[in-house]
Amino acid sequence: MKETLYIIDTFSLVFQVFHAVPAMTSPAGQPTNAIFGITRDILNIIKSQAPDYLIFAMDSSGPGTRNDVYPEYKANRTEMPEDLRPQIPHIMDVVRGFQVPIIECPGWEADDVFATVARQAREKGIDTVIVTNDKDARQLINEAVRLYNIRKDKFMDAQAVEDDWGVRPDQVIDFQSLVGDSVDNIPGVPLVGPKKAQTLIEQFGSLEEVLANADKAKGPKLQQNLKEFADQARMSRELVTLNQNLDLSVDWEASRLTHPDRERLRELFMDFGFRRFAEEMKEDFTKPEEVEPQERIRETVDTKAAFEKFVALLKEQDEFCVDLETTGLKPAEAEIVGWAISWEKHSGYYIPVEGPPGQPALDPQLVLSQLKPLLEDPEIQITNQNIKYDMVVLMRAGVFLQGVSIDPMVASYLLNAGERGHSLDKLSERYLQHTMIPISELIGSGKQQKKMFEVEIDKVAEYAVEDAEIAWQLSRILKDELQQHNLWDLYWDLERPLIPILAEMEFTGIRVDIDELKQQSQALDVRLTTLIEEIHSLAGHEFNIASPLQLRTVLFEELNLPVIKKTKTGPSTDQSVLEKLAPLHELPAKITEHRHLSKLKSTYLDALPGLVNPETGRIHASFNQVVAATGRLSSSDPNLQNIPIRTPEGRLIRKAFIPQDETWRLLCADYSQIELRVLAHLSQDEALSQAFREGADIHTAVAADIFRVTLDDVDSDMRRTAKAVNFGVIYGQSPFGLSEAIGIPQNEAAGFIDDYFDRYQGVREFLDQILEDCASKNYVTTICGRKREIQGVRGGVQKQLNMPERTAINTVIQGSAADLIKQAMINVSQRLKDEAHPGRMLMQIHDELVFEVPVGELESLGEIVQCEMESAMDLEVPLIVDMSSGLNWLEQTSLGSD
Repeated sequence: MKETLYIIDTFSLVFQVFHAVPAMTSPAGQPTNAIFGITRDILNIIKSQAPDYLIFAMDSSGPGTRNDVYPEYKANRTEMPEDLRPQIPHIMDVVRGFQVPIIECPGWEADDVFATVARQAREKGIDTVIVTNDKDARQLINEAVRLYNIRKDKFMDAQAVEDDWGVRPDQVIDFQSLVGDSVDNIPGVPLVGPKKAQTLIEQFGSLEEVLANADKAKGPKLQQNLKEFADQARMSRELVTLNQNLDLSVDWEASRLTHPDRERLRELFMDFGFRRFAEEMKEDFTKPEEVEPQERIRETVDTKAAFEKFVALLKEQDEFCVDLETTGLKPAEAEIVGWAISWEKHSGYYIPVEGPPGQPALDPQLVLSQLKPLLEDPEIQITNQNIKYDMVVLMRAGVFLQGVSIDPMVASYLLNAGERGHSLDKLSERYLQHTMIPISELIGSGKQQKKMFEVEIDKVAEYAVEDAEIAWQLSRILKDELQQHNLWDLYWDLERPLIPILAEMEFTGIRVDIDELKQQSQALDVRLTTLIEEIHSLAGHEFNIASPLQLRTVLFEELNLPVIKKTKTGPSTDQSVLEKLAPLHELPAKITEHRHLSKLKSTYLDALPGLVNPETGRIHASFNQVVAATGRLSSSDPNLQNIPIRTPEGRLIRKAFIPQDETWRLLCADYSQIELRVLAHLSQDEALSQAFREGADIHTAVAADIFRVTLDDVDSDMRRTAKAVNFGVIYGQSPFGLSEAIGIPQNEAAGFIDDYFDRYQGVREFLDQILEDCASKNYVTTICGRKREIQGVRGGVQKQLNMPERTAINTVIQGSAADLIKQAMINVSQRLKDEAHPGRMLMQIHDELVFEVPVGELESLGEIVQCEMESAMDLEVPLIVDMSSGLNWLEQTSLGSD
């Protein structure tokens, strides 16, 4: 049997995988999707095709020989995408790790390299497979050379070329000379497409014969073009013809596929976050193996008899995955279209309850009534990707899922907090090397986009079952990963119990007074109109204040204000510049005010009414567990945590957030200085801890220490400085950052920081320890064992901390505070359930929890919340919660005086 050589068209494959694999990042935050795709493809070729030889063919850098023939050759090519460029050196590292040669030839392209190597291989009696999508390579096909489309897992031989283009491989050059190639900017002959080219070659045999017989071509315009553009066709032939005679000497022994450098590859894959690939490097994977069939066994359950049989089978399972197909993306408004359920690899069931007219579907209430007892049984474990979404949809249908098990999305987040995404598509690529069916294949996009219930049930079933069984597979893999990385307890005891709490908060939502928002919007309209008049008056003429160009002219040419910083297009007019210019002239301050009020109006006052659910009169925001790398929750649709409170107009927006009715109240519980208390506990600094134990105002206490005055002598400016230093320490702020924040000289700011660390030695030692540990381990941990990988820490507190060092400190302190409030939420929620209390948790805003409660139960709710929040963790310093209540989120009074 002949030996086989596989040649990889390097950049053809690189661009394929970059666009095919969803965006991925390494633990250090670098893009890795192309590296991942190339690695997966190399492994697939080695395992499934078992080549004897493997070579990577590369384009040479700079202009090539073809540009001498036609300067516009490949002129249409776009710049390499920004996220791809930094991946190229790492791809080369991976290829070298597999001990595969990379061959290039100055002035020539990868196509010419593999053309030459394929000829040499044939002369040695070696069959060649070229891994490329480049149509030029079709000219090389013969009895010893085939092409391989790795994305479709299809080989192309001479018959396949004839089936596609209607010409033989030896006629491909002439065919392409006529047709041209828009991708490489090869002109060809105008008006000659593939069909005409095939007809002409079939009629006349070759390009020269076609050109010689131009008068016999069909149609006067075609005849004219064949004559007028004959030289262009001949030039195109020169451009498309691959050079099979480059001066290349292939080292065949070096090209023989032997044992990769598994240790080097394992090291690279760990750096990239490719844990599954790293695991594979522990054993010899070069031996041929049977590729596991990827076909999914799915059953569409669309009759009562089939459903009864399915339910009997389901009752035998103690854990399974449930994935709902729904009418929309907003869970508090979505209806169920179908149920996908899986409890084993490559297998699942789809139960349609809605579909196109005439297609069989089961009664939604029948399905719901049979599945409800299983979903509400706490002894049965339910898993799914982003299970919180399904829980909210089910709550709307009257089902309260109890046994939450593994959510791969949350598990992935705990394992890789610094990565940008934890979607099912990305996790499938990362852990299973499987590309999932895109949703666009089902519902399309844009104006033609369908609703899920309008799609044929068979197609929905295929898509839905894939989602369910992939989520099931991932739940098994990630459970093991959590246990291996000592993150299981963090998931099972903290993040998992939080999922149903967040689902309930989203389902409940918070009532919003739309009339109040409209009144505030109208008031801002008046103020904005007045502001524009004032700005025009200050400038001496009207101009478009939203135009950076016109504003630049007014500020720097007409008013002669100093240029603070420049951009590519000229002097900057961004917010930081306007703030620096404000003391010099009134106009920049007015512009700042206008920008602030315009944003408030568009982002909140005008947008929030559109987010109110018409059925409930409430906003049902999403609370996200897997966004902030520190472990904090975030919110979206809308982002409630970003509602500004630093200005009167921003704070006023909170007035529109109200309880169920006038017989209810909102209760707000806010941890007092939680991050500083966490710092005191973790650092064990005696002076800081003592101040908290004595109930002192911590900013006043620190001011007294760093200014060396008594507590009574601390004035408001001293306290403000101390507050900035306190929080600056948490965020790893530099003297420059502190000086900018409070408007003092940089050397003075440096002095305050030095004084702080002199007084609080325990804090200094603790921060040193964080950075030393991170420098050696490349990760930091929070109070509950949450991990975040961080690279680039130098070790020890430097005079000027770099970004990784600030991130490390911030993660430990802010992440520990996030752990604490999550535990508080779990404790409060459990207590409310145990006591069947009517109080409801509505929102979590950083260190604050917001509830609604009947006015008669306000005091009892306050006692429960205060007790559970202040005892959420046993710290060295007391936890203090400030409590207030009112008829809206703005107008609050301390609890007890309402």
